[in-house]
Amino acid sequence: MLTRLKVSGFKNLVDVDVRFGAFTCIAGANGVGKSNLFDAIGFLGALANSSLIEAAMSVREGRTADVRSLFHRVGDAYDNTMSFEAEMIVPEKGIDDLGQEAKASITFLRYSVELSLRKPESRSSLGELEIVKEELERINTTDSHRHLMFPHKMVWRKSTIKGQRTASFISTEKEESSTTRIRLHQDRGESGGRTTLYLASTLPRTVLSSVNNATENRTAVLVRREMQSWRRLQLEPSALREPDMLSTPRRLGSNGSHLAATLYRLAHADTDPAADPPKITDTIQEVGANVETRLTPGENASNNESKRGRSDVYAKVANRLLELIDDVREVRVDVDPQRELLTIFAKGKDRTSHSARALSDGTLRFLALAVIELDPEAQGVLCLEEPENGIHPARIPAMLELLREIAMDVDYPIGPDNPLRQVIINTHSPIVVSEVTDDTLIVARSKETVRKKDNQRFQRVSFGCLSGTWRAAIIGSGESPDIVARGDLLKYLNPIFPLRSRPNVNGHPKVSKKQPKPQRVVDRLDLQELLYFGDDLE
Repeated sequence: MLTRLKVSGFKNLVDVDVRFGAFTCIAGANGVGKSNLFDAIGFLGALANSSLIEAAMSVREGRTADVRSLFHRVGDAYDNTMSFEAEMIVPEKGIDDLGQEAKASITFLRYSVELSLRKPESRSSLGELEIVKEELERINTTDSHRHLMFPHKMVWRKSTIKGQRTASFISTEKEESSTTRIRLHQDRGESGGRTTLYLASTLPRTVLSSVNNATENRTAVLVRREMQSWRRLQLEPSALREPDMLSTPRRLGSNGSHLAATLYRLAHADTDPAADPPKITDTIQEVGANVETRLTPGENASNNESKRGRSDVYAKVANRLLELIDDVREVRVDVDPQRELLTIFAKGKDRTSHSARALSDGTLRFLALAVIELDPEAQGVLCLEEPENGIHPARIPAMLELLREIAMDVDYPIGPDNPLRQVIINTHSPIVVSEVTDDTLIVARSKETVRKKDNQRFQRVSFGCLSGTWRAAIIGSGESPDIVARGDLLKYLNPIFPLRSRPNVNGHPKVSKKQPKPQRVVDRLDLQELLYFGDDLE
């Protein structure tokens, strides 16, 4: 889980400091830079897995030969460095690259890295990135309450924040000769063990990305695993429609590929993945009703329970789709053993089956989200670009409810039914902004700034919050969050008429004294009086 991110010098992100909860919605106009925040999260995740150049090439708009495109620019002048600092919660246990179990000595940490652009020695225009600083620091349990600002229950915090340590895991040392060395500290005890030194100027990748041994660096391994799990989902209907081979990786791709294989894995989780495909199809008679399962000769009750389990997965997905369209009665994965293909089918109330190729874009995206919700392997940070695309406006509240349920519930301890999973979305939709709770909303706006060294003006993105929310309350802790003015938010809300209230005879909204908890943005009393301008809106 990513609880806080600081970025400076990356694209138009300058002095950005954003805090996240379990579910966060970032709203802003197209081109303001809200997607650049997703790029920064993706770049950090790539730095934990690939070389510096490969990570740079994986970023949107960074796939050119000139990696300078990742650095902040004013006119023709590029910044010399870009820096990142991420506070995160990692799972207590995991697996290293050699299949060995790793257990973190502490689960709340801060990772920071600073990169500079080194001019290439050859005539190639590729350029090179150089590590200026890399650090991995602990955030001890006793200090966690000062870093976890979003509302949560103590039972959740105790289940996620564990361990104590006094030493760093990765540190940077600058010598008098201007030589920079990165030190990797062995993970043994609170004070650490022996260390390994690396010359920063010669490193082709971050030190964190090279850690793969749980015996000596178990906590750093789990930090790397956590950052590798940060995913940016851009669900493309063309990828969602494609059938999968039986040998296809059974995990949803970033573009929505492998949907059929992922659903098949969930439905058959209690069977051997290498086993022959089932010879019967589990039939769901009615959504939410009992499941009929037919046995072939020689099968016993345990086989029947296994088939019921598979049908339950399909029934849960069908129930979710029913919230989007009322014509769904069954969802299943059809297995073609001759062609070795897996294909998703949905059956309507007229008992007609339709393959994924015949389903609408919105239905496919909703189906993918329903599969993610059921997938215990889908953990970490999930960043979704404009998830409302292809969804009818009347169904957007149901889509947002599903996204909130995909994210962990911070009122309950982390476990198999409540995985350490975080959802961050961005949008420019007025309907989405009006329906999310005000505590979860961040507004991205373009802000004019003056560069101190040459007094040159430039535009950067600023991420603000609403007054009265937990982010606004951080002002008392020494930070200065950007508070969004009502006028900046009303452009999202004016076209929207609240579903739970209507204007009274005087043309103003009739507001109940008992506000729902948590309240939607559109339910705020300081905004509702400005939303209506006449009796004809009834």
